[in-house]
Amino acid sequence: MAKELAEAIPGTVEWSEVIRTEIREAHTEWENANRFFQFASGKDQVDYAIHAIIAAEKRYTMLLRMAKQVNMKWPAWGRGLS
Repeated sequence: MAKELAEAIPGTVEWSEVIRTEIREAHTEWENANRFFQFASGKDQVDYAIHAIIAAEKRYTMLLRMAKQVNMKWPAWGRGLS
């Protein structure tokens, strides 16, 4: 999906659909990383979970920042990111 985002032209309908999907996936990845942290046991799992949370948050905020930089009217997201 990242390749599709790189190839799409910002501001187009295609780009908005691709980035919207990427944002949803990044949000799900962030939720899963937080869930994993809650059930992590042992130092290695906790360290891995923390790294996964930080990476997922960075990706999520990066994609949101990219979407906000494009000056276009965004349709309603409905019920959040789901």
